[in-house]
Amino acid sequence: MKKLLAMLALLTAVAAQPASATLQQLTSHLQATDTMTARFSQTGADGRTVNGRLYLERPGKIRFQYQKGIPLLVVANGRSLDVVDYEVDQVQRYPIGETPLSVLLDPNAELAKFAEVKSSSADALVIEARDRKHPEYGIITLFFERDGAAPGDLLLHGWNVVDSQGNNTRVVLSDVKFNVDLPKNAFRYTDPRGPRRRR
Repeated sequence: MKKLLAMLALLTAVAAQPASATLQQLTSHLQATDTMTARFSQTGADGRTVNGRLYLERPGKIRFQYQKGIPLLVVANGRSLDVVDYEVDQVQRYPIGETPLSVLLDPNAELAKFAEVKSSSADALVIEARDRKHPEYGIITLFFERDGAAPGDLLLHGWNVVDSQGNNTRVVLSDVKFNVDLPKNAFRYTDPRGPRRRR
């Protein structure tokens, strides 16, 4: 009975936390995480699932290294986010601030301006972020598990992105590691348009 009452009290306390306090927990997590690696599973709007490896370094850097046979690479180098298609030798470049992933890459972002708490419990936290002035940037919903061993007591489990056309992309993470050494050239790539365009 005592254990049940204690759990109920904890659930009540978490549920009663104001959204600003919960967003501050997310800020603490972002600021305490310099680097991160993980395996990811990505399911697109067509239902197809691909896997790969993720590398992240704040501020502003991320790399999605897809599994062998997928001629695609996504890299943010601190300034722009590049989607590299080696099958057609094409690179699409976007300012990081115009992508849903920007919420993950800026540890000093003023979350209250574009993020809101969708749900919060003793075990999990769900945050939705969007730029209301620019709906074309899309919506990202972040899923965290509460984990005392993770930075800021939050472990990123994955996210869901809805683009301006309503297409959903879901990413689920596993084998997440924080503040580890990354490969030296993790955020560089060979531009398929020619050797002089290496980024």
